Amino acid sequence: MSTTTDAARLLAESSDERVTEFHVRDVQLPGGPTMALITMDNGFDHTKPTTFGPRGLLNLKEALDGVEERVRAGQVGAVGLTGKPFVFAVGADLKDVGRIADRDQALAIARLGHEQMRRLGELGVPSFAYVNGVAMGGGLEIALHCTYRTISSGVSAVALPECFLGLVPGWGGSYLLPNLVGPQAALTVMVANPLSNNTTISGVEAARLGIADALFEPADFLTESLRWTARVLAGEEQVERPEVDRDEQAWQAAVDAARATVDAKVAGAAPAPYRALDLVRLARTADRDAGFAAEDDTLADLILSDEFRASVYAFDLVQRRAKRPAGAPDTGLARPVTKVGIVGAGLMASQLALLFARRLQVPVVMTDLDQARVDKGVGYVRAEVDKLLARGRVSPDAANRLRALVTGSTSKDGFADADFVIEAVFEQMSVKQQVLAEVEAVVSPECVLATNTSSLSITEMASRLQHPERVVGFHFFNPVAVMPLVEIVRGERTDDATLATAFATAKTLRKTTILVTDSPSFVVNRLLGRFMGEIARIVDEGTPIPVADRSMAGLAPMPPFMLLGLVGPAVALHNNETLHRAFPDRFYVSENLRRVVEAGKPGFYRTDGGRPVLDEEVLELFEQPAEPVVLDPAQIRTRVLSALADEARRMLDDGVVAEPQDIDLAMITGAGFQFWNGGLTPLLDRTGVAEQVTGRRFLPRGVASTP
Repeated sequence: MSTTTDAARLLAESSDERVTEFHVRDVQLPGGPTMALITMDNGFDHTKPTTFGPRGLLNLKEALDGVEERVRAGQVGAVGLTGKPFVFAVGADLKDVGRIADRDQALAIARLGHEQMRRLGELGVPSFAYVNGVAMGGGLEIALHCTYRTISSGVSAVALPECFLGLVPGWGGSYLLPNLVGPQAALTVMVANPLSNNTTISGVEAARLGIADALFEPADFLTESLRWTARVLAGEEQVERPEVDRDEQAWQAAVDAARATVDAKVAGAAPAPYRALDLVRLARTADRDAGFAAEDDTLADLILSDEFRASVYAFDLVQRRAKRPAGAPDTGLARPVTKVGIVGAGLMASQLALLFARRLQVPVVMTDLDQARVDKGVGYVRAEVDKLLARGRVSPDAANRLRALVTGSTSKDGFADADFVIEAVFEQMSVKQQVLAEVEAVVSPECVLATNTSSLSITEMASRLQHPERVVGFHFFNPVAVMPLVEIVRGERTDDATLATAFATAKTLRKTTILVTDSPSFVVNRLLGRFMGEIARIVDEGTPIPVADRSMAGLAPMPPFMLLGLVGPAVALHNNETLHRAFPDRFYVSENLRRVVEAGKPGFYRTDGGRPVLDEEVLELFEQPAEPVVLDPAQIRTRVLSALADEARRMLDDGVVAEPQDIDLAMITGAGFQFWNGGLTPLLDRTGVAEQVTGRRFLPRGVASTP
């Protein structure tokens, strides 16, 4: 028994992984030899995807030992590998890897993955991966070890997301993929996509890139894959792959271009993407043993990094805490929602109408001041349904049902039998109070009245109503279909039944929720307001915008002044004005930002040749200080992180949310803060800013960092 296997058995003893089995059955190929077809299955449905922990990898070893013996006996002429319905495999069990305590253990799990997966390409007979469903991380890597690959056109996600998680593809992907499709395409999958909000590609795109050799429809995917296999083995079908350009300069140029992307996104704040670049550079000349050994060493280093531990913490928040929101009342108190009313028919309201209709499958009535606005809102929904139909995301029957579910009116009388009404009108207290009063006059006493306000007081909004206990904040983030978070805000008089209904509704909408105490701008917008206010103050004092933007690479989801363009200068100004009224000593309102809003500018950047450049007209609006103070990136980072640490501590002390984990979950799912930073508070702990500013850490050592 190898030392690696011994170490893996020790790890397996302390593991609580969802163990993957590798079921082997014989398949007689049409007119060809017998194939040993291996199906990877953890015994659960597609909602719990197949992963590889130490016990799973030992099961792979056992399955391959048996197959290898039969190959030597001449009983098997090919080996196939596929997954359970809708899932091929999604790689390592992160929770298990996150428990590894020393480098020897990390090295053992890296080597075990290589030792077993590489056997699929070294059995003495051809191996075929039939990628029938989602293939990510080690799930894609195990397919790359096979001689050939087919993929279903129905596969929704193919990815190597490790850099997003503070790791690298360490079970063969960093070596095999560039040698299969070339460095440029490989680096897109390995580095660029993970750093772009963890983008995945489809099965069709994977086949186009050359990751798979053949593409088949999902209805008869395995049958067609086996027929194709038989033709390949018989020599009737030639598998042609474009030759990879191994020229040193061309290869290095691809690595250098990817490095520029990494610098812009990360600026040295996370080691993983840089280590991935080194591995791809090495892959041009290294043999398989050297390439895999380099992956082993890199993976062992990164498994023990704070960035990976923060990623495991973030992953746990998104996968587990999000399903059990802290402070949510008993689900049994929730009332059924059989009809929804939406006040407003603008872009946000229209997005909400589509989401409610699609997820709840109940009638949705939109209202607005005049018929033209109503028609525009309903028209938007129908146009979006048409797009879903064209992309194959809904069937023709489902599209017809969705169109019929969403209607519009200039009267609120249609809300009379609604169980849940949400307003999405202009962000002004008097307007929202009037709207809710008009709705209350029509609806039943049990109807929940929700507001999508991003910053205003729920308590004040409900104060003039006969039943303020049924008003709840239900704050979405834009774009509604993409951003997972809904902040559920409890006013002073909001009752448990209303809250429970809000949480149940959000769950049906497939949204992540956190419970927030009524306070200015709640969680995400309050922290972004402090962040953007501090950056704006730094720029107003004399630091150039490009320097300020570059300083936040790797710490914020995008450059701050690009974020202002995405949010909208007017929205950002309104948020900071609201916060300044509440906390004038901490929240800065930029007069330069006000000038940009008054000039009607949509943002600080414009597009030139497909690239963002600062808008000269915006810069001309800025009033320059008499004695400019120019900070360097390190000084900017310290100031901004110090402000965020101060605000986050105040929010926890004031009970805005229950725990730091709620802040991090909100910043990850509502603002796109990175996994490798754990959202926000692990970053503040890691940099030492938390203790410098507040006198203590947000999280105990080892929760989102190495012990």
